[in-house]
Amino acid sequence: GYATHSVIIPPGERHKTISTVTHLWEAFLAGGLERGSVVIALGGGVVGDLAGFAAATYFRGIPWVTVPTSLLAMVDASLGGKTGADLPQGKNLIGAFYPPRLVLADPTTLATLPERELRAGMAEVIKAGLIADEDLFNLCCQGWEAVSQNLAMIVRRSMAVKIRLVQADPYERGQRAALNLGHTIGHAVEKASGYHLLHGEAVAIGLVAEARLAESQRLARRGLTERIIACLEGLGLPTRLPVDVSPQAVIQAAGVDKKRAAGSLRFALPLRPGRVQVGITIPDWDQIIFDEGEGTSP
Repeated sequence: GYATHSVIIPPGERHKTISTVTHLWEAFLAGGLERGSVVIALGGGVVGDLAGFAAATYFRGIPWVTVPTSLLAMVDASLGGKTGADLPQGKNLIGAFYPPRLVLADPTTLATLPERELRAGMAEVIKAGLIADEDLFNLCCQGWEAVSQNLAMIVRRSMAVKIRLVQADPYERGQRAALNLGHTIGHAVEKASGYHLLHGEAVAIGLVAEARLAESQRLARRGLTERIIACLEGLGLPTRLPVDVSPQAVIQAAGVDKKRAAGSLRFALPLRPGRVQVGITIPDWDQIIFDEGEGTSP
C-alpha cells in the first residue's frame, strides 16, 4: 500500500561525493517526496552516510531509516547520526548530525557479503572492544573461526559500545571522541591510498599506528601494539602501509582532518583493551609513526 521509488547509487568511497548527493536530491524531487515521506537507506556505510545527509538537507530535513547490510555499517556507520560526504581533500568534511528514526540490522544479510568486506568490518569490532569491551576484544583475538561462529553476538556487543557513547555524548563534545580510535590516522591512510583500501582496512592500520603513539607517550604498556597487530593479522587485516602508499601522503591527508583543533590533531589513544583516552595532542606524531622503521611504515 506504499508508493515507493528506488534509487541505485554506485558502490565505493570514491562515489561518496556531493554530486551523488545531488543525484539523490533530484531523485527525491522526481519521486515526489514530501516532508512526511521517508528515505530508506539499504546498503553499506557509504549508502547510509549519503542517504542520511540527503534526507537531512532535503526540505530542511525529512525522516530516514537505515538498513545496514555490511558488518562495518551494522556495528559503526549506521549508528550515531553522522551523515555526510567527502571532498577531494579528505573524508567526511561535509555533513550533519541527523539520526535515523530506525536502524534495522539483520546479521543474516552478512551471508552474502564478500569476505574482504566482512573482514574489513572486523576492524570496527576490534575498535569497539578496545574502547569499552575487553571480552569482545579477546574474542576477536581468537581468530576467524571464533568470530564467524558468533557474528550475531559480535554485532550486538559492538553496537552496544557505540550506542552507550552516543547516548552520553550525542554531538561529540567529550567522550564520544573515543569512537575516533584508529580513525585519525586511518582516514588519512584511506585517502592516501586513493580509496583502494577499504575503510576497515585503513582503520586497522590506524589502530596499530595509534597504539604505537600511546606506547610512545607511556599511556599504554609496552606490548599493546603487538597484541593489536596479532589480533588484526589473525583476522586477515593489514597492519602496515602498503608499499605504494607514501607516509608523506598520509601526513598531508591528516592535515585536513576534521578532528583538528587549534591547529593540532586530537587523538583518541588506547590505554589497554577496554579503555581509551581522548583529546591527546602529539606534535611529532608523524615522526613517531614513520621514523621508527616499524608499524605502519613500508
